[in-house]
Amino acid sequence: MLNSEENTSSSAKPSLGRKKATPPPEQPADPNWHKPIVPDKSPADLRQNPYNMPKGFEWCEVDILDDAQRTEVYDLLFQNYVEDDECMFRFDYSRDFLVWALTPPGYSKDFHLGVRSTKSGRLMAFITGVPAKIRVYDVEKDMVEVNFLCVHKKLRSKRLAPVLIKEITRRVNHTGVFQAVYTAGVVLPGHVASCRYYHRTLEAKKLVEIGFTRLGHRMTMARMQKLYKLPTETSLRGLRPMTAEDVPAAHALLVDYLSKFKLSVVFDVDEFRHWLLPRKGVVSSFVNVSPEGEVTDFCSYYHLHSTVLGHEKHSTLFAAYSFYNVARTVDLTELMRDCLILAKNEGHDVFNALNLMENDRFLEELKVWNGATGNLQYYVYNWLCPTMNHDDVAL
Repeated sequence: MLNSEENTSSSAKPSLGRKKATPPPEQPADPNWHKPIVPDKSPADLRQNPYNMPKGFEWCEVDILDDAQRTEVYDLLFQNYVEDDECMFRFDYSRDFLVWALTPPGYSKDFHLGVRSTKSGRLMAFITGVPAKIRVYDVEKDMVEVNFLCVHKKLRSKRLAPVLIKEITRRVNHTGVFQAVYTAGVVLPGHVASCRYYHRTLEAKKLVEIGFTRLGHRMTMARMQKLYKLPTETSLRGLRPMTAEDVPAAHALLVDYLSKFKLSVVFDVDEFRHWLLPRKGVVSSFVNVSPEGEVTDFCSYYHLHSTVLGHEKHSTLFAAYSFYNVARTVDLTELMRDCLILAKNEGHDVFNALNLMENDRFLEELKVWNGATGNLQYYVYNWLCPTMNHDDVAL
């Protein structure tokens, strides 16, 4: 889960962008008030034709499984996507990451929506939606997760982003889906929750050299490296990479765990297999297995690197992002300390985590997390519900 704002942002989750629309009502205080803001429409009541593009541009569907088109998407994102506020880092989604993010079970190529120049055929803008069953409090709804909203820098004045949002909404509505989830780095009317990013240093010297962090008052590099030093071996004897044979048990473990939260995905086993079965350089998942062979605990992270802009020595920041973690028989802090070791051993420079689910427990107890940068706002499009705390979110 990524970021899709047209403008720069420091967050790393998907967002629908700054939609210029009538703001939804303030979130209700009554916890039993859960309903669409705009009722579902029949197919006959929906707009039948695509929204008009400015002269010189046309809609297209992007086949992310086609090498040439996937490279077009990669190039557009690499050159025009999210940078940090100081323009020091830019997300670098690998081609394999894009396939993973955009082809879950039930995905539709119609929701991989692009805009091309009619003169050159060049891909100039992009937005995506992928299907997901989402539980909001006690209501389960088929929704889409909207992601990768990106417009070429030269076209930002054309105001293509609102048109992209309206067109993908139209297409999704024609499949009978009228809700979506997304995130943004800015507070908009109707947000349901707010979470904060934290960063754990794995390679102190490199992070200081590229400006990701800095030495504190009276802190030397030697002291900083000692502070963040990790063992080379994990402590849990039964912890190992998840395999295909582990999927049914690990899926049941995660589904049971997610049921305690107010905003979460409802995975079926095929979706779990797609999102969590390890893929080299994309997602890493580990199970803790008892001496009897039972899967008892689970941890995971995905790989999302950033290009380091204008640095003579370093070109890439290798980052791991905490994904889903379930500690049923072991201490969560111990499990996550091992997760840090595994991420470092895979060559990552930093481990990032939001303070959602039960992450506060290890963020605080490990006492080695070096601060936070910005809040991430969670939104449910066209759905009215009460706001919730950050630790109610599991999305």
